Amino acid sequence: MSNTTNTRTAFIFLVSLFFMWAFLTAMNDILIPFVKELFDFGYTEAALVQFCFFGAFALMAIPSAKVLERVGYRKGIVIGLALMGLGALLFFPASIAVYYPLFLGALFVLATGVTMLQVAANPYVAVLGPPNTAASRLNLAQGFNSVAKIIAPLFGSALILTGIESLPQEQQAEAVQVPYIGLAIVLFVLAGVFAFIRLPDMKDLDSMKESEETSTKKSIWEFPHLLLGAGAIFMYVGAEVTVASFMVSFLGESHIAALKPEDAGKYLSFYWGGLMIGRFLGAAILQKIKSQQLLALMCLAAMVLLIIGILTNGWLAAWALILIGFCNAIMWSNIFTLAIDGLGKFTSQGSGLLVTAIVGGAIIPLLQGVLADNFGLQFSYVIAIVCYVYILFYAVRGYRVGKS
Repeated sequence: MSNTTNTRTAFIFLVSLFFMWAFLTAMNDILIPFVKELFDFGYTEAALVQFCFFGAFALMAIPSAKVLERVGYRKGIVIGLALMGLGALLFFPASIAVYYPLFLGALFVLATGVTMLQVAANPYVAVLGPPNTAASRLNLAQGFNSVAKIIAPLFGSALILTGIESLPQEQQAEAVQVPYIGLAIVLFVLAGVFAFIRLPDMKDLDSMKESEETSTKKSIWEFPHLLLGAGAIFMYVGAEVTVASFMVSFLGESHIAALKPEDAGKYLSFYWGGLMIGRFLGAAILQKIKSQQLLALMCLAAMVLLIIGILTNGWLAAWALILIGFCNAIMWSNIFTLAIDGLGKFTSQGSGLLVTAIVGGAIIPLLQGVLADNFGLQFSYVIAIVCYVYILFYAVRGYRVGKS
């Protein structure tokens, strides 16, 4: 097999990882209304789904990196997939016991595997080809990430949410068994595949690090624009996740759309579909406009849509929130690029800090849950406005702080 063919094959397998972790992440938006109905929870308790899942990024990112250093990237991917499979499998005993902490424990194990995959797969994709096309490969991989987020809500709505309101608690709990056991099987099969396939040597990535210009800085904490960028990643992931997390419940409100959970869940696909379309359009638009300018524009658009969603009723409010997915499309890549600009030999450490900031997906939904329980779900979306205000600051001023 030629080197080009081997590289292309490796890329296809790695893209499958992007698809799988995005699919399982988007399934959380189905689990929130599921556990809310199953345990008769308020929004705060239901938001613990995202808290446990995204909390794993904060707790397990650094340990995952150390594991990868010890066992290598390919074995790290196998371990990550096996952990995800185990986490998915743990939904079975959790559903038998109908015990919320077991569901949360299963999610944490699953998310630990996702964290390890994120740490391993991104650098692999970056070095699978010429450096000048690395961004293109990452964008393509992210495109499949978005496709998964469109499919997952349809899958989860059909197999988990359909008709659960009329079932007794034990039968409601059983709804997660078939989907998550099926996902566990797929993940274990993928782990087996990665255990035997050959992947390119990662020494190229190490040589890239060694060839970077030295800096007078002694640590990543001396780059203010990076630290502010980590805050922007925290806010962005928090906003993206929290808008989606409560959308099923929002669309079920009598003054919004009064949809059943299984019907409301399908509209999450439009939210994630907007994210996918926006990424493809953003790739073309960014050739004509600076990344910070597009980031600022999308922040303003998201805030306008949130204000409409909070102050109006019916389908106008519903579609206002759904369209925020389109605004979110370019935010991760633009913030990330601005934040690591000029880091030199500290780029990998800076990237690790930014990945850790994904914990915003754990904190922001939990805070919104508290607001929803005390002031109403519709008003609680003001927390997302706060997130976009900070990102707007970063796009206008924050990315330049500390630069000469």
